[in-house]
Amino acid sequence: TLMNSTEVTQFIFLGLTNDPELQVPLFVIFTLIYLTTLIGNLGMIVLILLDSRLHTPMYIFLSNLSLVDFGYSSAVTPKVMAGLLVGDKVISYNACAAQMFFFAAFATVESYLLASMAYDRYAAVCKPLHYTTAMTTSMCARLVIGSYVCGFLNASIHIGDTFTLSFCDSNLVRHFFCDFPAVMVLSCSDRHIAELVLICVGSFNIFFALLVILISYAFIFITVLKMHSSAGYQKALSTCASHLTAVSIFYGTIIFMTVVIMYLQPGSSHSMDTDKIASVFYTMCIPMLNPMVYSLRNREVKSAFKKVVEKTKFSLGFILMT
Repeated sequence: TLMNSTEVTQFIFLGLTNDPELQVPLFVIFTLIYLTTLIGNLGMIVLILLDSRLHTPMYIFLSNLSLVDFGYSSAVTPKVMAGLLVGDKVISYNACAAQMFFFAAFATVESYLLASMAYDRYAAVCKPLHYTTAMTTSMCARLVIGSYVCGFLNASIHIGDTFTLSFCDSNLVRHFFCDFPAVMVLSCSDRHIAELVLICVGSFNIFFALLVILISYAFIFITVLKMHSSAGYQKALSTCASHLTAVSIFYGTIIFMTVVIMYLQPGSSHSMDTDKIASVFYTMCIPMLNPMVYSLRNREVKSAFKKVVEKTKFSLGFILMT
């Protein structure tokens, strides 16, 4: 088992704050964020499943994006809420490894799904006549399955890389969840190779997905510039607006985190506090924002939601009448 390579059997989180006056307000805020995330993402999945008009590649990607957002938020947020409510800041060694694995897996899947969606938008805008032949159901399935394979493979490499290290001194994690750098820094064995693997594999996943997105949008931008009609321009813009917003939020946070790690003194209290604030954003806020971005700017999702509400009203009316 994992425990054979270590003397540490559990980790203790330093948490977001030790201020007793902030525990309850933060618990209430995170509970509302988590409930919004659950309702938004699971609601999006149900809407897409129920409405046959939404059984298209874009919405297949979107339903998986919602599943992934629900997954990586659930890997972190409930434990943070328990820490704030009852002061339970202890996590077992294996539970820490599991939290780290699922968070890394789902976050990587998200980056590859966003890249797949960028390719889908490229096919829709740049090759509209060939869209149905380019983005077939099997092609869509391959991209989705490929995203999950890459995500879980990445997480497996990171977990193997981190938990082959020995943990025999401190078990105090200067974070509110088991993040790789925060746990790795506690190791009492030489971690230079492990850190190098973490940086190389993580960078490859981030920049490969980002490269696909940038190339796709470069072609989309060139195509839009060549359009002569304002209607075509508007349609292309509305087709990409939601995805571009989601990409900007996701990668904007990653770039900010990278700047914090690279340019602020690693391990300093300022660096750790900034890292925690950014981590709250990408572990809790991004999964909550994505369904809002896609539902508020999308006529088809709004229409599907209205349809479900009307059906529910009709069913309730029928039940009350009988």
